[in-house]
Amino acid sequence: MNINIPNRRKKFLVIGSAHSVKEIKIKEKQGAEMIFLSPLFKTQKSNQFLDTIKFKLLTLNTNKKIIALGGINRKNVNKLNILNLHGFAGISYFQNNDKIKSFKR
Repeated sequence: MNINIPNRRKKFLVIGSAHSVKEIKIKEKQGAEMIFLSPLFKTQKSNQFLDTIKFKLLTLNTNKKIIALGGINRKNVNKLNILNLHGFAGISYFQNNDKIKSFKR
């Protein structure tokens, strides 16, 4: 839980990963400047996912920059525009998509 933040380099970002309000609060205490929140959509690894409504409610519990992660594909990428995101990550989305749709921030 403890991170030696005062000694970090100026251009070094502390980024955390969370799946619940409890984990979001832990990342805030650890000094995370951005939080990966996942999984947003269903993935091959797990049938448990947040979906847009629960995801949006979780983002309201923090003022940190949120990055969506998990299950993002060509069919659901447009749903990202209704969420308050700083960005998104999706390995299979970028690997399998010749034309990346724009994401409005």
